[in-house]
Amino acid sequence: MKNKKLMFWFIIALVIAAAVIIVKKPTKLGLDLVGGSRLVLEAQTTDTIAKITPDMMSSLQFAIENRINALGVAETVVQQTGEKRLLVEIPSISDPAKAKEFLGETAELEFKKPKDPNDQYGTSGWVPTGLTGKDVRKALISTNPGGQWVVSLEFNDKGAKKFGQLTTELVGKPMAIFFNGKEQSSPVIQEPILGGHAQISGGDSGFAYEEAKKTVDLLNAGALPVPAKIIEESLVGPTLGADSIAKSKTAGVIGIGLVMIFMLVYYRLPGLIANIALIIYSLLVFAIFKIVPVTLTLAGIAGFILSIGMAVDANILIFERTKEELKAGRTLFTAINTGFDRAFTSIFDSNMTTIITCVILYFLGTSLVKGFALTLIIGVVTSMFTAITVTKNFMHLLFGAGQLKHPGWFGIKQSEIGKAYEATETKKEKAKFGILD
Repeated sequence: MKNKKLMFWFIIALVIAAAVIIVKKPTKLGLDLVGGSRLVLEAQTTDTIAKITPDMMSSLQFAIENRINALGVAETVVQQTGEKRLLVEIPSISDPAKAKEFLGETAELEFKKPKDPNDQYGTSGWVPTGLTGKDVRKALISTNPGGQWVVSLEFNDKGAKKFGQLTTELVGKPMAIFFNGKEQSSPVIQEPILGGHAQISGGDSGFAYEEAKKTVDLLNAGALPVPAKIIEESLVGPTLGADSIAKSKTAGVIGIGLVMIFMLVYYRLPGLIANIALIIYSLLVFAIFKIVPVTLTLAGIAGFILSIGMAVDANILIFERTKEELKAGRTLFTAINTGFDRAFTSIFDSNMTTIITCVILYFLGTSLVKGFALTLIIGVVTSMFTAITVTKNFMHLLFGAGQLKHPGWFGIKQSEIGKAYEATETKKEKAKFGILD
């Protein structure tokens, strides 16, 4: 009983923490609920790229998605709408101009050396070395000894080897660093640099912080495989609107209310416990949505509502098994434990198949489908916790371990108790099955 009381207070602490998180943290809503920015990008041919291939478009889509992630925006839509075009929808973005500039910038990083091998000042011009942004593992913002903002680069293994060979070759000579075709700096190499690290200083005056951060974000997101031009830009309002959001909330409240009434009428006191567990479940899931954070679209809300149904389904399985044990004449403690044990396998198997399906949807689906899958996974996992832990703990605390004195509390009749074992002949056999005299 002491452990059950500790678990009870642990659950109460979780509920309080969830309530605080729900109140303190804002809810992120998707483009279909709050509106945002819609852009159409078109891949461009160049002197070296004569034709845009499907593989190039796939790489471009991946690079654009990475850049949007760097903006900290979730639940975006990035999809191909033609042979050379991508549609990008970004919800609730505060600065469309920033997104437009950020998404369309090529982000080409190149290291070059003097055209003349004997040139010690770079006056002969520059030629590529083969070391580019593709060889960079990650970029970070830092400061130099003079306190100026710089961009620190960490090369991958292949890039570190290239950089070491290049700086060994250029000792006493300059090496130029170009970003998007613009020379950022051309330091003179004093000695071979073999550690796989470099810096972009941004010229004599260094970078402004915003410029350094933008450069870091672009480098970490990766260069675009082909140049992309934004040919269409528009701000869009929510496709559902405030009225539809209110109706969705009303429909959700009515649906959950009807389910709770059914549980209370059919399962009586255990149904009341299930309703309390359902409220706790909803608070926990919503708090997790805010912690992750999950950007809620209509598809995501549908996943959440579906998981509520699965949470109720788990309680129904448990209560039906418990009623069967009580009808067989078992004690309350035995009936509750056995009912939960018998229901657990069915609950676990059904939830695991749902989770596996959601994982497949998350990794193979589009952005909206991913939102549905993520909310459903969170809901299903949380429902297992509330159905098995919260409901069971509350039932033990409320009913204890004695004899069932009021069968009506469980929605069964006194005459139904013991019917399943009427053929049991001896007290010893009855004791084996936990049946009361």
